[in-house]
Amino acid sequence: MSIPPPPGPLQPDPAQGPQGPQGPSPTPDPYRPPPEGQQPYGPPPQGQPPQGHQPYGQQPQGHQPYGQPPYGPPPQPYQPYGPPPGTPVSGPAPYQTWGQGYSPYARPSPVNGVAIASLVLGVLCCVPAAGLVLGVIALVQIKKKGQSGKGMAIAGSILSGLGLALWVAALATGGLSGAWEGFKKGATEGAAFSVVKGQCFDAPGETLDGLTYDVDEVPCAGEHDGEVFGEFEMSGSVFPGDAAVSDAADERCYPLQDAYVMDTWSLPDDVDVYYFGPTRQSWRLGDREISCIFGNTDEKGTLTGSLRVDATTLDDDQLTFLMAVNAVDKTFWEELEEQPEDDLPGYRDWARDVHDTLDDEVRHLRAHTWSGAPAKPVEALIKDMEKSRSEWAKAAASDDVDTFYTHYDAGYAFVDGSTTVTARKALGLASDPPYDDDDSSGEGGDSGSSELNV
Repeated sequence: MSIPPPPGPLQPDPAQGPQGPQGPSPTPDPYRPPPEGQQPYGPPPQGQPPQGHQPYGQQPQGHQPYGQPPYGPPPQPYQPYGPPPGTPVSGPAPYQTWGQGYSPYARPSPVNGVAIASLVLGVLCCVPAAGLVLGVIALVQIKKKGQSGKGMAIAGSILSGLGLALWVAALATGGLSGAWEGFKKGATEGAAFSVVKGQCFDAPGETLDGLTYDVDEVPCAGEHDGEVFGEFEMSGSVFPGDAAVSDAADERCYPLQDAYVMDTWSLPDDVDVYYFGPTRQSWRLGDREISCIFGNTDEKGTLTGSLRVDATTLDDDQLTFLMAVNAVDKTFWEELEEQPEDDLPGYRDWARDVHDTLDDEVRHLRAHTWSGAPAKPVEALIKDMEKSRSEWAKAAASDDVDTFYTHYDAGYAFVDGSTTVTARKALGLASDPPYDDDDSSGEGGDSGSSELNV
């Protein structure tokens, strides 16, 4: 078996004699079949090599492979080698071009997007019905288009089916409604004020005014910005507006103040009333609560110690005494804004209410068993209350303004007088009247509350 010679200048055939100079040989056609009996250089494109010929790239045993390792697939068909100019042409036909080049690697089939969506919805379990439907659609599309993602579609369908079964079970047993109520309750609690009645706090800002969404609870015994003394809820599905919230706080917080601080004489002069109320945003989450707050009249000031004086902090004697005198104080605060000259009949009706309240106070104090130090001071106070009651009865029966004023002044003379101060000292209560002589009603000046929305 012969091996084709390497590329290079062709040598004259020894079987032939010398030939004369040849002209330039025409460029051979690479696609022309080789002459009969001539084997193309390298292995045939298809089939087995002819008997007696060794495929290109393989060498007989004992021979060194010719040149470099076998050629890789060429980027384009080889051009046949041509002889150098002036070189005689003889020998085998030019090399045959390579066969068809390598085919590119097979591209992976695309993943079905609907299968991905089905798997995501199945894992999240938020819309199980949609995940199940998308899984079925994905399986149909994958079969039609030959796409991948069948496993994701099946997993999404299974997870969505389980989620749908759980939803049906929750609806049947009422668990879903319970979870929804719990969510709404949590949202409401998150939107409402974070401290409750009897707790003290520090606000994040320098003052209590403005919007405050969260505060830090601190012990009431130390210095603090505010103390919650009452809570109540508004009603309605539609937010009534900031003005309505403020009006509700003014109307409801002051009665709650009297219940929290039953000893009104113990309330310092530098204490003002604030409130935390719902905003339009928190109302949508179910927040209806208004918290009534004690704070310093100076917006940048603080309070020290708890102001609470109620049944949780009072003994039986103190509680009985305060319940009696507070009822009288409440009636005095209901005095008409007009003068007796302008509305004498109205003042006579009010004087009658004072008389009846004093009568109840006397009976209430006498019904209680007083022991120890408070017994004599309370008895002296009861006698003064009886004298005051008599004067208010005469004021209620007055026919003219002058007579009314006479009994009006005499009746007030016994209110919060020396006997009241002595009895308070004996009971361990505050003994300094909270109002001046020119403001005997004890209402103070400004009755409006300060606003804090949360």
